[in-house]
Amino acid sequence: MADHRSELPRIAYFCMEYGLNEQLQIYAGGLGVLAGDYIKAAKDQGFPMVALGILWRQDYTHQFIGEDLMPYDLYPNLDYKFLKDTGITVTVQIRGEDVTCKVRLVDQYGNIPLYLLDTNFPGSVNGWMTNRLYAGGPQERVAAQIILGVGGIRALRALNIPVDVYHFNEGHAILAGVELIREKMKERGLSFEEAWRETRKQVVFTTHTPVAAGNESHDHNLLSHMGAYDGLNYNQMKLLGGDPFNLTVAALRLSRIANAVSKTHGKTARNMWRGVYHASPIISITNGVHIDTWQDRGIKEAFKTGGDIWEPHMRLKKALLEYIKRHTGTQLNENALTIGFARRAAPYKRSDLIFRNEEIIAPLLREKKIQLVFSGKAHPEDSIGKEIIKSLIEMDRKYRDSIVFLENYNMEVARMLVRGCDLWLNNPKRPMEASGTSGMKAAINGVLNLSIVDGWVGEGPQHGVSGWLINNIAKGESNLDQDKEDLKALYEILTGEVIQTYYNDRTRWIDMMLSCVDMAHWQFSSQRMIREYYDLMYQEEEFRTEGEMDNYQAGQTRPAVTFEKPLENQRENVFVYGRDTGLES
Repeated sequence: MADHRSELPRIAYFCMEYGLNEQLQIYAGGLGVLAGDYIKAAKDQGFPMVALGILWRQDYTHQFIGEDLMPYDLYPNLDYKFLKDTGITVTVQIRGEDVTCKVRLVDQYGNIPLYLLDTNFPGSVNGWMTNRLYAGGPQERVAAQIILGVGGIRALRALNIPVDVYHFNEGHAILAGVELIREKMKERGLSFEEAWRETRKQVVFTTHTPVAAGNESHDHNLLSHMGAYDGLNYNQMKLLGGDPFNLTVAALRLSRIANAVSKTHGKTARNMWRGVYHASPIISITNGVHIDTWQDRGIKEAFKTGGDIWEPHMRLKKALLEYIKRHTGTQLNENALTIGFARRAAPYKRSDLIFRNEEIIAPLLREKKIQLVFSGKAHPEDSIGKEIIKSLIEMDRKYRDSIVFLENYNMEVARMLVRGCDLWLNNPKRPMEASGTSGMKAAINGVLNLSIVDGWVGEGPQHGVSGWLINNIAKGESNLDQDKEDLKALYEILTGEVIQTYYNDRTRWIDMMLSCVDMAHWQFSSQRMIREYYDLMYQEEEFRTEGEMDNYQAGQTRPAVTFEKPLENQRENVFVYGRDTGLES
């Protein structure tokens, strides 16, 4: 019998970072870990895919806490002797010079082939271009985007890998689309408009960032100077990305279809980009996590067989507390309700929200009703994020036996936390959390969520059944109003429901854990996620009509945009885009 997978479209997946394992430190945070989970799921399913990225030679940041309680950054040089050298090199033009990129292969973490472009090798004068993820100024950022996009396409050609669909995970790879246009104009003699139209048939795009300022833009003079035009001219590049050149706008105009990463984010993204002419339709495909990477085997077995889930949970909790003791000297109480909060330090994530009324929270900490474990990094240039971490450290010092901050957050720390805590806290400002996968990782381990209904959360946990939801709508319009209302609801649920259930109704708590695993196991797995990408994004015939889409995802799309009007007469996007912060969600 023929394998149906041989008939599936062949995919090239582009991303600037990948979180596959803590030993391969080429990721910054959630975007990279999501990409890593995705290409593991592709391997599990046997899908015809390859992935393209960059081999970063320094850690994104090794972030430690100084004596002044501020986080400081170190950038150790990393040597990945286990990577395979394909023997392939490609050349891109940057600032008028030929830049050679070696192509490395990663395939040992249960992932599809991941090809990493590398300019940092003996004899190269261009090592700075692939030295550190999201480092440096605009020139470094554009150089990396040329290498990923243009170099990635050329690597595929040199490796003789046939591709039907190019998937850009965030806008960093947009220059791959420019390279595809250039190829068609040079090799097939197509006009720019014809090449653009043909390229759109091959490209799909995923957006992760629901904040305008987080969608990177570049000045055209810089792009021209760096060589990012790749054979195109200013007018053509302006038609793609506007002026300044916005990566997300260009990606929406270069793709046949795009997706947001949760249903809530889909609504936000469609509203954000509604003024962009020639944009692709934006549907919603909710993120998922790789079960075998993140779920403890004991939890998995207990759930599968109907066994005692509390025993493996307590084993994981004790392991976490031992880890905390080794790394901080603090001995937490294994019988106390342990709450985890681990993610990038950013104001909208509000990691310090729970502390904003000490009259309420202090007695809970002193009486050991709750204990809190925090972790996370701030972007090296994000002073506000670093101040947030400092505030958490100050609370750590003030309530030493009840609060812990684990420095230098990475995949290892994340795994310990999402398995070993009792409760996972998530309280971003709506609607700024595109998805948020840490809560999914906690859920598949029976760790209950206490969460603002944003990102993925509205699609999963049920209040009082598989977690607790902060679903109130702030009465005022300001951020302070939202903070006040959310804090009030957080305290009410924590003291009135969560703590009471944990200490007084262990049977119900365990039932909720089982419901939590059941809710998350398939619905928020990367296996489900990648199947939806194939069904909705990769197979073009699936979205010929809006009605067909409605059958799959009600209300998640709009008719595809066509090139009925002359390109040169199209109105430019109506937004004023902020400059890139380098803080990917």
